[in-house]
Amino acid sequence: MRDADTGPDTAAEAPVLGVARSLTGRRWTWRQGDARIGLGLAQRLGVPELVGRLLAARAAPEAAADFLSPTLRALLPDPSRLADMDAAAERLAAAVRSGETVAVFGDYDVDGACAAALTVRVLRELGCEVRHYVPDRIREGYGPNAPAIASLCEAGATLIVCVDCGTAAAEALEAAEGRAEVVVLDHHAQQGPLPRIAATVNPNRLDCASGLRHLCAAAVAFLAAVALVRALRRAGYFAHRAEPALMELLDLVALATVCDVMPLTGLNRALVAQGLKVLARRGRPGLAALMEVAQMRDIPSAHTLGFLLGPRINAAGRIAESDSGLRLLLSDDRIEARVMAEKLDAVNRRRQEVEGEVLAAAYAAAEAQAAAGHPVLLIGGEGWHPGVVGIVAGRVKERFNRPACVAGIAEGLAKGSGRSVAGVDLGAAVIAARQAGLLLTGGGHPMAAGFSLAAEGLEALHAFLGERLAHAAMLPAAADLGVEGTLAVPAASTALAQEVGRLAPFGAGNEEPVFAIPRCRVVRADRVGKEGGTVRAFLEGEGGGRLKAICFRAKDGPLAQALLAGDRAPLHLCGQLRAERWNDNVSTSLHVVDAARVG
Repeated sequence: MRDADTGPDTAAEAPVLGVARSLTGRRWTWRQGDARIGLGLAQRLGVPELVGRLLAARAAPEAAADFLSPTLRALLPDPSRLADMDAAAERLAAAVRSGETVAVFGDYDVDGACAAALTVRVLRELGCEVRHYVPDRIREGYGPNAPAIASLCEAGATLIVCVDCGTAAAEALEAAEGRAEVVVLDHHAQQGPLPRIAATVNPNRLDCASGLRHLCAAAVAFLAAVALVRALRRAGYFAHRAEPALMELLDLVALATVCDVMPLTGLNRALVAQGLKVLARRGRPGLAALMEVAQMRDIPSAHTLGFLLGPRINAAGRIAESDSGLRLLLSDDRIEARVMAEKLDAVNRRRQEVEGEVLAAAYAAAEAQAAAGHPVLLIGGEGWHPGVVGIVAGRVKERFNRPACVAGIAEGLAKGSGRSVAGVDLGAAVIAARQAGLLLTGGGHPMAAGFSLAAEGLEALHAFLGERLAHAAMLPAAADLGVEGTLAVPAASTALAQEVGRLAPFGAGNEEPVFAIPRCRVVRADRVGKEGGTVRAFLEGEGGGRLKAICFRAKDGPLAQALLAGDRAPLHLCGQLRAERWNDNVSTSLHVVDAARVG
């Protein structure tokens, strides 16, 4: 076995290191590209063979250079590829030239807040008076509603721009007819006829041939801003004024792309890579303040966006004032931004408490359903806060490797969210349930869905989803863990970790490489972090060498027990190798994701 062995040259059926069932119940399988292609990429791009082989598993040979160094110059498409984009740009340009009052109607999640903040900032910089509106999750629910649209018209808006919503709101948008025109910038699946408005820009509308269906709403809004500036430039609008610096908005696009779990390939990869550079400059007071309260001192990464910033912005829309995240992103006052960031941080801590209260009960109910062989887990609880059911559904899905739906019940009405696993289209099943008359509302995409129904209908919905997604019963109790190589402890160097880091940003569609460390021993381990939920360990390799390891969210689970056992029994460990900077010092650590006992 080589020090950086990326597995056999051909796919092997045998599990990695013989691990058919790890301590968390997973089978370790090889994830790899063609070794010959990898070697060719390494030679052509001047990178180590290991990086070439990792690239071969992630990108076609002709796209490998752009994957390694993603730029908007190479990957940004002509916005006109999107259906209705030219009409939207012309209507927005007319509003700018006439100095109209524009209302931006957003959503309460991160993508909605970022898309709204981007649109508001661009239109204000171009001279429009802009109002913004975010519906209350509990009272109004998702998307435009007729009373809110009417109120914006009464406030003087002659153009309403709906971001991250609106495609399925034809009836609600009729409230603007004859009073204001409407432009929609969205990415959600089309479920019926498009609204009769000035323009609906959505890469997921049925007649859009752009090939950009994996963009989030903030990315669609960014392309709309590009198209708007181009239209104004052609009209000579910038003869005596500066164009807006659109590239400085990419931190918002990056945040939304990661938090909406869009695949980090192609254009999305370039948007996030460039957006992280903008974020690193900390020029946006709201995000800079949020990084400060999160005690984020390292160079920003996709992890920063998805686990430090995103949850704090999302928390407000879940259990507090729905527009708090948007107002933070729009703030240009650093003192005001700090106060707002601290409030969001406190709200997020409260959200975690609420989530924890629901999670224990949800796990217990899911355990019983999984044991009974249900292909879909559907759990409802009286008084469960609707703002956390989506997060809980995601946790249940991760633990049981099944599509999971979780609903909060209040006054006889169940409102829920679902999360799915790869290969199981939960959104289509929920839409089918709505069309079958089982739901009051319902929609989504393959990996996530939302729904509402009378509480007494939960059992019928469970049966319907189980029948529709019966093939999910064939899934293993835990998802396989894809391993991209084995490493001896001495080979797990900072130099290697930095080379692997060249494939970042990591996330959906570009998972961070997982390496297996065979037969290592835990020399010392202890608990760190809040409430001791994280385990820190120091490893010794079979042939010598030392390596620091960290296992987050270990709590009292099997990984924590193995690392803290103190018996120095050999373990196979799987994790991500990272080069981490702290006070100008760079060190290497293994972020443990799984373990197996030897023998």
